[in-house]
Amino acid sequence: MKSKLFAAVAALMLAGPVLVAQSKPTVAVIPYTNSAIGKAHEELDPLSKGIADLMTGELAVNTGIRLVDRDQLNAALKEQDLAAGGRVDAATAAKIGKVLGARHMIVGTFVTDRSGNMVLTSRVINTETTEIEFTTSDKDKTDNFMALVTKVAHKLNAGMKLPEIPKQLGEARVQKAEKMPYQAVLLYSRAIAAEDAGNKSEAIDLYRQTLAKFPEHDGSQKAMARLGAK
Repeated sequence: MKSKLFAAVAALMLAGPVLVAQSKPTVAVIPYTNSAIGKAHEELDPLSKGIADLMTGELAVNTGIRLVDRDQLNAALKEQDLAAGGRVDAATAAKIGKVLGARHMIVGTFVTDRSGNMVLTSRVINTETTEIEFTTSDKDKTDNFMALVTKVAHKLNAGMKLPEIPKQLGEARVQKAEKMPYQAVLLYSRAIAAEDAGNKSEAIDLYRQTLAKFPEHDGSQKAMARLGAK
């Protein structure tokens, strides 16, 4: 009898973390659509996946939510025969979200205006209702690109009514983002595109270049470790 009771308690203890993880709101960020035209479109195209990855990283500091990782998202997009960075409507986003077990799907566009500012327009789709539950459009100088992404991530977190990001942690993320040069963001975005395309050596080289520009970048550090690079 005691052994059965012990086994039951042990099973509950093991299941506990799983149940907690499942109870957390799940969010996925689809690659942003490049709305630039002409030469700028080609130059900015790597940012499509870059913005999504950076946004995911900023949201991930919130331990009260769960983020869908890039590999899972890429697989779901491929299954739906959608090119990364292509426009995704609310119904399609909701469909992908349900496959991924995500309640909130973030989609958006980016473009530079005539003043050289980067404009990010973001929408959150509720996968249960297929309705747009929050939208925001923000802009800043291209040199402040990472700070812009961080600001948008915090607005999205609030707009989705997710658990709050601790104030001290949020401020620290903003301060770090303000230090990251735009060139490092672009290199990191190109590295992601290369890695997703299966070009490991090119990706490693670009992650190294990113760290040369901004040694504190944790995304590049994790990528180098993931790829077994030094």
